[in-house]
Amino acid sequence: MAAYINRTMSMIGGDSQLRSNDARIENSPLQVFVKAKKRINDIFGEIEDYVNHTVHFMERAANTDQNIIETEEIKNIHSYVNKVSGIRDVLKRDHMKVAFFGRTSNGKSTVINAMLRDKILPSGMGHTTNCFLQVEGSENGESYLMIDGSNEKLSVLSVAQLGHALCKEKLCESNLVRIFWPKEKCLLLRDDVVFVDSPGVDVTPNLDEWIDKHCLDADVFVLVVNAESTLMQTEKNFFHKVSTKLSKPNIFILNNRWEAAQTEPEYSEGVRAQHQDRGVDFLANELKIYTPKDADDRIFFISAKETLNARQKEQLGEPAHNGALAEGFQNRYFEFQDFERKFEECISKSAVKTKFEQHSQRGKHIATEIRQTLDEILNRTQSMREEQLAMKKKVHDKLNYTEEQLISITREMKDKIDRMGDDVDQRVSKALNEEIRRLAVLVDEFNVPFHSESLVLNVYKRELHNHIEKGLGSNLRTRLSTALAMNIEASQIEMTNRMASLLPENKRQVSLNILPRREPFEILYRLNCDNLCADFRENLEFRFSWGITALINRFAGKRGQQISIANYPQSIPQSLVSPTDSVDSIKFVTNPENFSPRNDDWSLATRIAVASITSQGTMGGLIVAGFMLKTVGWRLIAVTGAIYGSLYLYERLTWTNKAREREFKRQYVAHATQKLRLIVDLTSSNCSHQVKQELSSTFARLCHLVDEATIEMDSELKTIAMTLRSLEEAASNAKVLRNKANYLANELEIFDEAFIKSLN
Repeated sequence: MAAYINRTMSMIGGDSQLRSNDARIENSPLQVFVKAKKRINDIFGEIEDYVNHTVHFMERAANTDQNIIETEEIKNIHSYVNKVSGIRDVLKRDHMKVAFFGRTSNGKSTVINAMLRDKILPSGMGHTTNCFLQVEGSENGESYLMIDGSNEKLSVLSVAQLGHALCKEKLCESNLVRIFWPKEKCLLLRDDVVFVDSPGVDVTPNLDEWIDKHCLDADVFVLVVNAESTLMQTEKNFFHKVSTKLSKPNIFILNNRWEAAQTEPEYSEGVRAQHQDRGVDFLANELKIYTPKDADDRIFFISAKETLNARQKEQLGEPAHNGALAEGFQNRYFEFQDFERKFEECISKSAVKTKFEQHSQRGKHIATEIRQTLDEILNRTQSMREEQLAMKKKVHDKLNYTEEQLISITREMKDKIDRMGDDVDQRVSKALNEEIRRLAVLVDEFNVPFHSESLVLNVYKRELHNHIEKGLGSNLRTRLSTALAMNIEASQIEMTNRMASLLPENKRQVSLNILPRREPFEILYRLNCDNLCADFRENLEFRFSWGITALINRFAGKRGQQISIANYPQSIPQSLVSPTDSVDSIKFVTNPENFSPRNDDWSLATRIAVASITSQGTMGGLIVAGFMLKTVGWRLIAVTGAIYGSLYLYERLTWTNKAREREFKRQYVAHATQKLRLIVDLTSSNCSHQVKQELSSTFARLCHLVDEATIEMDSELKTIAMTLRSLEEAASNAKVLRNKANYLANELEIFDEAFIKSLN
């Protein structure tokens, strides 16, 4: 067999043959299959890329937080990756397959060699082929063979050992040996035609195994019959089994060795008619796969050996008839060519239909399924986008409303806080003035034992200071605290309710939890009488109320307060202007250089009288006494002196410790009243400031909650914007991929119109 192959390679003049057959290549019906295969491979290449892009898009979309893609959808689309890859692998391997069957030594191998225009397969007398031999084109231009089930490439020199029936090393009849021959050397191999040579159908009864392993994917079956005999039952049985496995197999019947009929030319026509009738009856009536007319076109009378010889002569540049074995060569040669033409038309149509129609339908199904999934994703994405847009508008409107209301409420609350501060200022000022007017009552309620001793008196004054401070504070709280606390609480509740209306539901409870106090708000009345009256200087010396000095003071209208404090004027420093300054910080300055009385406070008469009385001069007294004695008489003077002395004696005797206490309290009330009136405005402002600070702090906490809510809404708007971008990107990609699915389905439909439907 090696000799056959090596001789064959040396005999083929590939370039000249290909040049002479360029026109045949272009016009060959087999080019329909070649073009269809290339086109459908290109389409499925696009489908594979498309499926991979779709899977990538869905996996990327599934990693977002929008739940655009369902897990089941990803699994379904991902399953198409392997399916499309499998279809592409099948399409790459798909070819037009013709299987030759017949009894042993009927010339099956010779027919294949004649069609390939070269002696590739071993042929000869006897049992030449004992296993299946498949001849197909080699992509790399090398000649080699492979045994089914092995990837080892064997030299063509091993064909004799593997395929020739006369060799000692035999293979099982159902084994397959694949022979790869350079496509450039055989036109049919270039057009993706695969030839399968089989052992004789009379070699083994195990025909079902043959059919299952090698025949189910065959596009055309060629039954090679020995024209010197007749169609045998063994051959019929094989094709009966084939017809049970395949609905309508394409069968050609070749009556080989027809050149033998020329030995008895007078019987050739009768024998031909007999073979023709039996063949038509077998195809039309027994197998029922053709009409009698169509079956008549499937039967040919040829001489394979003669045709092979003629084509080998042509390759050598000799006339074809030099290879003739008998008369009538031209008719037999033309009939073989007619068989080849019809075979090419049949196998091309059959292969395109059987190999590509199913894949085309499968491709359209995949494109349709993916398009439907993408439609669902697109609709879902658009629905989610509309929801996000509605949510964005809702949040944006809520944010604008909140900001506008916050500005409005802030303005209103600020005005209200100012009004409440003014109201508190007025109330505290009024109440404190009333309490100052009632200060004598409060001082009289102080019942601590009094003693004029200096050390004891200092302790008495400190306790009196504390009593006055506590009493005034208690009275002010009694008069004001409840009403002010209720007003403040009402204002806080109003603030809370109005601000809570701007908060989302989950924040409203927070606003209610952080605002209430454990006890009502209470204003601190910090009077600090200890410092306020620290400059009080009592005068507890006895003074006769009808003395000349007292009378002159009364006459001059001099205030008793000036006498009681021994002419020490006091005032509040002008620097104490802030309502937040405590009374503790007041420093009472008594420096006479800074606070000297005005000269017009004293009348001229008062200064003269005081000077004369305090002069201790006897002359003045004598002059006055003489003047009185001369004027009114001694009796009146004596009576007046007795009365005056009695009054003096009475007052002197009644100047007890109790009287000194009353005088002390009177002086203290006068002094404290003056000092307290100086801090009325300061205290009322301080209380007003406390109320404003309390309400402002409450409102500030509420504003902080609203600010947090607006920040959350801003963050939510940013999140929605990101979600919208993601959804728009997903919708755009889904739309592009959906349109690509329509495009691919349309491409397959065009393919069907061009290559499949046109065959019907």
